[in-house]
Amino acid sequence: MNGAPALVTRKSSDRLELVAKGDWTAEHAHELELLIETMGKERSQAGGVAIDVSDVGKLDTFGAWLIERLLRALGTGGSEARLIGLPPHYKALLDELEQVTRIPSRTPRHPPAVTRGLTLIGVAVADMADSVVKLVQMLGQIVLTMLAVLIHPSRFRATSTVFQLERVGWRAVPIVILITFLIGAIIAQQGIFHFRRFGADVFVVDMVGILVLREIGVLIVCIMVAGRSGSAYTAELGTMKMREEIDALQTMGLDPIEVLILPRMIALVIAVPILTFLGSMAALYGGGLVCWVYGGIEPEVFLARLREAISIDHFLVGITKAPFMALTIGIVACNEGLQVKGSAQSLGQQTTASVVKSIFLVIVLDGLFAMFFAAIGI
Repeated sequence: MNGAPALVTRKSSDRLELVAKGDWTAEHAHELELLIETMGKERSQAGGVAIDVSDVGKLDTFGAWLIERLLRALGTGGSEARLIGLPPHYKALLDELEQVTRIPSRTPRHPPAVTRGLTLIGVAVADMADSVVKLVQMLGQIVLTMLAVLIHPSRFRATSTVFQLERVGWRAVPIVILITFLIGAIIAQQGIFHFRRFGADVFVVDMVGILVLREIGVLIVCIMVAGRSGSAYTAELGTMKMREEIDALQTMGLDPIEVLILPRMIALVIAVPILTFLGSMAALYGGGLVCWVYGGIEPEVFLARLREAISIDHFLVGITKAPFMALTIGIVACNEGLQVKGSAQSLGQQTTASVVKSIFLVIVLDGLFAMFFAAIGI
């Protein structure tokens, strides 16, 4: 029977029988909703329920869902609700809805704390290994691109390199000098404060000179470069990746490593040693000024003691580290920029990861160089 939907109640001795008639389609949504709400209240009046759908004319997904919903409502409280007279061509639709809507909710099982801890460790180790592989791949691509540029010098982008050098080097000079000056002054002040107890004020000059030239100068400069220029590289490349500008370069037949990354790497490798030299000189000047004002060590005495305490080897140790640390910062920053996905959250995460990884690797590299120079007696 086709036409308006209906749901007729027919009671028997042991169960409630409902006979569905008419078209159960979305066209009769309002009438069907009223029928379902009314019949849903009948579940308390019978122990079992049977719904006869043999007289249903048309049935779509909306109507099938309402029948399934009625079965669920009448089948609560221990009552049994079932369909009878279901036409074969509607069986697949109702079976599908029954599977979708009657999946029992399962309480997630939480593994033991030890298992979760080991899982987190494993994931962290796997992520670390993946990061190392990507950094090595980036280094290999940069080396190959550099060799190609050396073979064909016309491909070298001098303008871009000079622009990046001005950004990374020249614009960083004021902040680098200021910070390293303060660091040198603080080291000298703390040294004088503690050495004065033993009457060894003059040895502060030795400490400041060796510490600044060998370790503190290059380390502070590289940490500042990682936070200032490394994060900028990651943000720039990440934004280009989000806006598909890097894909556009590849479509035009240009190598993003050659166009975007190589000029930045060259600028870093050139700028960081220069900044290290300027920062070391500023730190020595700050230390000398504090020794004069706070410790009463005259500038002539400071310079004479400094010449006795340090040698060219101390200076070379610090400067030798600078290009390698610059290369590390550049590789990490560019690699993290290329890993950005299509969201602002991903950009922020990769920029944060770039700074953290760069500083971590710079400190690790400084430790490796310290062990190396100690092993060869420098």
